[in-house]
Amino acid sequence: MNPQTTQMGLQITTVLYFLSMAGYVLFLFNQKKIYQKSAFRLISLAIVVHLISMMVYTMATRQVPIQNLSQSLSLAALALGGMFLIVQYKFDLKILGVFVSLMLSAVMLAVLMIPDVPVEQNAALKGFWFYAHILLVFTGEASLALAGGAGILYLLQEKGIKTKSPGFFFKRLPSLDLLDNVGYTCLTTGFALLTIGLVAGFIYAKAIWGRFWSWDPKEVFSVGTWLVYAALLHLRMYSGWRGRKSAIMTLIGFLIVVFTFLGVNLLVGGHHQAFTK
Repeated sequence: MNPQTTQMGLQITTVLYFLSMAGYVLFLFNQKKIYQKSAFRLISLAIVVHLISMMVYTMATRQVPIQNLSQSLSLAALALGGMFLIVQYKFDLKILGVFVSLMLSAVMLAVLMIPDVPVEQNAALKGFWFYAHILLVFTGEASLALAGGAGILYLLQEKGIKTKSPGFFFKRLPSLDLLDNVGYTCLTTGFALLTIGLVAGFIYAKAIWGRFWSWDPKEVFSVGTWLVYAALLHLRMYSGWRGRKSAIMTLIGFLIVVFTFLGVNLLVGGHHQAFTK
């Protein structure tokens, strides 16, 4: 598959994500099921097209599409879309699609705007532990992003409940218990995937560089992110940090994930910087 075909697949995917976002926005304002159903079908189709494009690229080039910033963002978007479908199937939290479609549209717009600079194949970026590390970390961070989205919805709904005049979001959002439950499920799932992914990364580092830990900035911030979420889960379980406190901390954690994913590579450097050039 040539680069033009790959780009066309990503362009179609982006258009579908934007159409889905439009449908979810209409659903947010009008609350008509036809808008939500259409938006969900569009986002599902977009994810399928996205996945096929990435799979064909991988088979044609024999390398995971994570060689530069454009490809890394595209893979992150695909992971977010895939995890959203799972959460939607389990909880049927329709309104979460507003957050996800907006995120996917913004990320894929950036993917199309950032040049997909050709990268020489690196023989070290292969093997079971490398692929496991990438898959688990990306899906884990996608799940944590969904937890952040549920946290935003929780805070909006709580504000509506506490005010004398509930306002726009009150009738459009589900109960606080459901939002807290969705956020907690995404949080625990993301934390588990991230934990296993980091372990896989340490094993891969040992195999390639001869040591589990090298004080690379990305390693330091990744472990720091893990500690933030570990502390949040501990506080939820043993100190009653549910509801508002958990939602705020989950949102803060998501912002830390974004910085760890992008900011560290772009601003600090390290051997992971090659993936965001």
